[in-house]
Amino acid sequence: MAKIKFNLNHKDVEVELDPSTRLIDVLREHFGLKGVKEGCGEGSCGACVVLLDGYSVNSCLLPLANVEGHEVITIEEFSKTKRFEVLKEAFADEGATQCGFCSPGMIIAGESLLSHNPHPTEEEAREALSGNLCRCTGYQSIVHAVLEASKKGEGLW
Repeated sequence: MAKIKFNLNHKDVEVELDPSTRLIDVLREHFGLKGVKEGCGEGSCGACVVLLDGYSVNSCLLPLANVEGHEVITIEEFSKTKRFEVLKEAFADEGATQCGFCSPGMIIAGESLLSHNPHPTEEEAREALSGNLCRCTGYQSIVHAVLEASKKGEGLW
């Protein structure tokens, strides 16, 4: 057991757990953040993606020890932003959601891309989303949604 301190959704938190505990388990079980989904548990599907210091990471692969002193943002916090509203609207306009299971991870991956590259090419968007699986919509509408958000959110990223 170790005390691990990090910033979660703009609040300083501390947990005393085994440092090898997966971040996804801490987020879901200790903080009740259910927007972070477990699809595969091996980093292949992207349903568990969160922002770590502004970059998308698979929380199912990340040991708690690796977040010590860092900032973690989940879909619950990101959904309070104007950037989320732009991405959500673009996903709706492009028909990029169906069941919604992958949507939080896709949106977080889109945010990570746009925050570092506000005007991505289609190839760059595809690459940024390549770690996320969607079994319902295919990827064309999701890629188009991220590119549309880039245009609609001009100046936000």
